[in-house]
Amino acid sequence: MQPARVKHPKVHKGNLKTKATRGTYLSFGSFGLKAGESSWIKANQLEAARRVMTRFVSRGGKIWMRVFPDKPRTNHGGELGMGGGAGTLDHFVAVVEAGKIIFEIDGLPEDQARKALTLGSHKLAIKTRIVKR
Repeated sequence: MQPARVKHPKVHKGNLKTKATRGTYLSFGSFGLKAGESSWIKANQLEAARRVMTRFVSRGGKIWMRVFPDKPRTNHGGELGMGGGAGTLDHFVAVVEAGKIIFEIDGLPEDQARKALTLGSHKLAIKTRIVKR
């Protein structure tokens, strides 16, 4: 999961806000996974969470992903000295502030939806909680 094109492959780190002001309410589904802390989430973590939830839901419900990894991150090798610039493009991250809805799910009974969101939350490296409409 990554953007089709990137205009600027090396961007500033930015400053994570403590709380989200947008994307804090459920818009599509009946249940959602809400971030409990501000962090970057890698694209492969989001994809792993999406896959495990989709596999659990099978054909029963629908899943929406409310964040997208569009911030490029660079990386140097482990044995390089200081200096030398930013390094090459390595992976993409999604900037997630505390309180932002990451996933939404609908079309399932509450116990199944909670189980699917719990499975997805285990794949993410941040604290999350399940919210319902």
